Amino acid sequence: MITIRPLCPDDRAEWTRLWTGYLDYYKTTVPQAVYDSTFARLLGDDPQDFTCLIAEVDGHPAGLVHYLFHRHGWKIENVCYLQDLYVDPSVRGQGVGRALIEAVYAAADANGTPAVYWLTQDFNTEARALYDRIAQVTPFIRYNRKL
Repeated sequence: MITIRPLCPDDRAEWTRLWTGYLDYYKTTVPQAVYDSTFARLLGDDPQDFTCLIAEVDGHPAGLVHYLFHRHGWKIENVCYLQDLYVDPSVRGQGVGRALIEAVYAAADANGTPAVYWLTQDFNTEARALYDRIAQVTPFIRYNRKL
């Protein structure tokens, strides 16, 4: 059974485990200070900060999603950016990722924010198979500032 719920302060260890798994998948790391500030922001009440939902499978944290509402130059209403989505490998293929995305869709609808978008790596084929079923791929290519 999959349950989706908001992040709570007691989730620190499991959130850290899941987010570390996400970062490991993308072969990146962040300093401990980023873990600390991100977790604090996820629990804060600033509307500019991200929100986190936790997926539980049989009562155990098994996935997370971080999302944010923000303004958009082409729309009057805000849009929703789904930044991080991670499902523990032990429960993949059981509908956890889809449940997390649908929970973000529901939060966006409740906020009057119909547009939800996210990015992924082209090599993320397992996740992209899900995304292709529940979202529309766009032709946009992302660029990052050279530092």
